[in-house]
Amino acid sequence: MKTFTKISFLFILILFSACNSIKHLENDEFLITESKIKVDSAAKPNNKLQQYTSTTPNSKIFGVPLKLHIHNLAKQDPESSFERWRYRKKNREKRLEKFLSLKQVEKLKSSYITINEAIKQSGEAPKILQKDLIEESTTRLESWYWNQGYFNAKTTYNVEKDTAKQKAKITYHVNKKEVYKLDSIYNRISSKSVDSVYNKILKKNSFIKKGEAFKTQNFDDERNRITNYLRNRGFYHFEESYISFYADTIDTGHKVNSEMIISNPEERKRDSTIIIDFKPHRITEVNVFTDIDSDVNVNYASDSIQFENYNIYSFGKMKFKPSVIADLIFIKKDSLYKDIDNKQTYNRISNTRIFKYPSIQYIDDPEDSTGLVANVFLTPKERYSLNLQADVTQSNIQEFGIGFNTSVLARNLFRNAETLELSGRGNFGSSKDASTSDKFFDIFEFGTDLRLSFPKVIFPIKLESIIKNSMSPFTSFSIGYSSQKNIGLDRTNFNLTYNLNWKPTKTITHNVDIANIQLVNNLNVQNYFNVFSNSFDQLNDIAVENINQLDDSYFTNLDTDSPELIIPVGTDGFINQVNNNQINLDSQELTETRAIIERKERLTENNLIVASNYTYNFSTRKNIYDNEFSQFRARIELSGNLLSLLAKPLSFKRNKRGNYNVFDVQFSQYIKPELTFIKHWDLGNKNIIATRAYTGIAIPLGNSESIPFSKSFFGGGPNDNRGWRPYDLGPGKTNGINEFNDANFKLSFNAEYRFNLFGGLNSALFVDVGNIWNVLDNVSNSEARFDGLKDLQDLSVSSGFGLRYDLEFFVIRIDLGFKTYNPGSDGQKWFRKYNFGNAVYNFGINYPF
Repeated sequence: MKTFTKISFLFILILFSACNSIKHLENDEFLITESKIKVDSAAKPNNKLQQYTSTTPNSKIFGVPLKLHIHNLAKQDPESSFERWRYRKKNREKRLEKFLSLKQVEKLKSSYITINEAIKQSGEAPKILQKDLIEESTTRLESWYWNQGYFNAKTTYNVEKDTAKQKAKITYHVNKKEVYKLDSIYNRISSKSVDSVYNKILKKNSFIKKGEAFKTQNFDDERNRITNYLRNRGFYHFEESYISFYADTIDTGHKVNSEMIISNPEERKRDSTIIIDFKPHRITEVNVFTDIDSDVNVNYASDSIQFENYNIYSFGKMKFKPSVIADLIFIKKDSLYKDIDNKQTYNRISNTRIFKYPSIQYIDDPEDSTGLVANVFLTPKERYSLNLQADVTQSNIQEFGIGFNTSVLARNLFRNAETLELSGRGNFGSSKDASTSDKFFDIFEFGTDLRLSFPKVIFPIKLESIIKNSMSPFTSFSIGYSSQKNIGLDRTNFNLTYNLNWKPTKTITHNVDIANIQLVNNLNVQNYFNVFSNSFDQLNDIAVENINQLDDSYFTNLDTDSPELIIPVGTDGFINQVNNNQINLDSQELTETRAIIERKERLTENNLIVASNYTYNFSTRKNIYDNEFSQFRARIELSGNLLSLLAKPLSFKRNKRGNYNVFDVQFSQYIKPELTFIKHWDLGNKNIIATRAYTGIAIPLGNSESIPFSKSFFGGGPNDNRGWRPYDLGPGKTNGINEFNDANFKLSFNAEYRFNLFGGLNSALFVDVGNIWNVLDNVSNSEARFDGLKDLQDLSVSSGFGLRYDLEFFVIRIDLGFKTYNPGSDGQKWFRKYNFGNAVYNFGINYPF
């Protein structure tokens, strides 16, 4: 690894030494290496305004214009370059045509050109000094300040040239001068109806205020505010274009007298122009066409029904219950026209997965001058659809996996706009388990799920006053089964879920699992000590120390100096003797053995989890391309409380530990709250700072002394603390004493600086801080427990860098993590073994947060 690192470093040095940033420049051209903007002779430049100039230098990564160097690796004229190479030597053309056909030579030429063009596009062309671009930039800067009220702002510039190196530095000098402020504000509104609304309601919250600096953005915001308000109060024909502003600065002494004019629409009739007064419009009729397509005529519907003031039409047998259609439409008869009703109708219909994007059209009611007829055209999707999908997967234990999914979706089977989805999935992947290191793929899973979803709330009591139809509520019922061959301990999982989901605003989502029932059945329990070799070694050492008290049949290699317990006969026999007090161990041996037995039982026992959970999610992210946002997620899960209340009345049986069983399985009882906060800052030019903070705790209650393994926390891995492999970190300062370390309390803090290298290749620098501990459970090891703030010194720190390649539909990620502070290390804890040989290579899909 050290040799590889040295060779790689040497290669990079050679690559950069061979790069010349001005290699393709003409003798009279200069490369822009610096562009600064100084405002009012300020010593510190204002670089926030660089986006308004056309002379920004080539982007740099740690001071190196990497993209420029990549661009310069390509031939500027690859076609001519290829032809020169082709004919440079006298016999080269003949040799080429001897081994290749003329057509193949042309293909070779085409490939050469394509490769060079791809290199150019991946890089960044040199930013060359051009006078017209500088003057364009000065105009833009003056325009920007003009829009902030600095009408007399002037911009000059000076260029510092290094003739020998063909490089140039530009400095813009902006003299803002005095700002213009709003003084008199007048309004001239032609429509009596609009004038009444404006003066009674809109005027008091205006963005245009006397005494404030003139800003064109405020006028745009005011125009948008007025238009939105009016179009949601019945003014269907109103548009932003009817609002205009005029400003007067003549002899005003740096003050602006402004006037807002709202005109009435004009209609041309023959040789005359008629001015029409704006008036609020009401919906006089709502027609819904449930199965429209390009081949039908809306005048020939074969089935129709009137329901709650909706006229519902079908061009065949009515396929939807009228009440279902009515729930999807927010446009109400006799109500004022509102843009928001349109938007909610579009969103609600689109989210059902039943219809394609709808069309809503309004026509003036010929019988009512202030009436509108709303026509809603719906086009159902195919009733059945088949989906086949393959993807790359990742999980807590699985470092890399390939998944296959297939599903059949049936729509509107019961005329309630519901979807019924039957899906099957398969997955095979690789884990970190040393016992199966001879096989790359050592995890296999298959499963099937049946999910029924309704676009409404289904609950025993009415919740319409809390969860309104405008919140896009969904109710789903699902049942699933999976079988997993996993790290040598196989298991099956049966689950039932009853879920409610709704979105009251753009930024807030609520999700409730009213019932989430899981039955986990562990298989191959006898293989436990083959997988958890550390536990076996500890148990075996204690057994060998007391070999005279044990049956010889428990051991192999008795005739050597290294007798060993046989798995599972010997290990089970020894454990049975300890549990039945049939062997005399000293106190330390007994404590260690019982801890091993307890961990084995927890990891291999079957689990019945009857839980409910609630998740609150707040996100300001507008779409997947938004890189400046905040997210807050709070989740709480409660399990076993209902069964605990029913245990005595229903006479549940107790197990040997005194806990209640249901169907011969002890049910789990716990409370598990979690908090996550994510914040991204977009620095521009594909530079992003991303942070995440997380904490969670799972506290066992009544019927449980510990948390099921599947519900506990772990540390390390590609989405957590990347200096440690999954399950290798903690608990506390124990330094990962088990193969799969888990605990019931976790703290985690992560930060990344992400930047683009070239094309779709990105990189990142990161720092991860965190650990897991045991708290309020039956673990007695003080090094693993969190007993107070002093244990925060056990927070581990890792740092590193990564490469990410964006394939648009997903991101391939490789992160290299170094243990920076290891709380479990003896002696030196900071930067011990901080080298490539001890680094952790994390493969991931998509970003970690």
